[in-house]
Amino acid sequence: MERRPRLFVVSGPAGVGKGTLVTKVRELRPDLGLTVSATTRSPRPGEVDGVSYHFLSDEEFTRRVEAGEFLEWAQVHDHRYGTLRSEVDRCLAAGKSVVLEIDVQGGGNVKRIYPDAVRVFIEPPSWDVLVGRLRGRGTEDEASFKLRLEDARQELDLAPTYDVRIVNDDLQTAVRQLADTFESYERYGGTSNNGNH
Repeated sequence: MERRPRLFVVSGPAGVGKGTLVTKVRELRPDLGLTVSATTRSPRPGEVDGVSYHFLSDEEFTRRVEAGEFLEWAQVHDHRYGTLRSEVDRCLAAGKSVVLEIDVQGGGNVKRIYPDAVRVFIEPPSWDVLVGRLRGRGTEDEASFKLRLEDARQELDLAPTYDVRIVNDDLQTAVRQLADTFESYERYGGTSNNGNH
């Protein structure tokens, strides 16, 4: 059966390894569409507008937000970053599935705009494992760490609203499950096991 291009949203709390999983699946599936994010920050040496990012002024970014051109966007420190709907539409029109790695709030926005988007939630094997992974990073002070844990707890509460849930206990197993999920939805429109791995 032929693959039908789909929009996939991958979410999960910080420290769960979603970025690693998406990178590994992209290595297996170089045919997946890549969207170019928009940002208000200045280009760094070697970055090309329209390839690395769409570099927008604050005014242009705001105009596009107000015009409903963003699927999702966020303020990160002093700059804004977002995914333009036109980027997703461009990939889907070219027959390529798209994977967006975004937070649960962004995932909710995407589902409202693209009701047939498939949302995949990456879960830790346990709360203690997640706490250990986050603490192991050693990248933030105790106040920031506690805030991140609170965010993680709220995100995990939303896991049941996702189409598919994958526990990232063993990396290779989780990569295979994510790749199989994409394949299943592209070829057959869904999974046969309620999506829980």
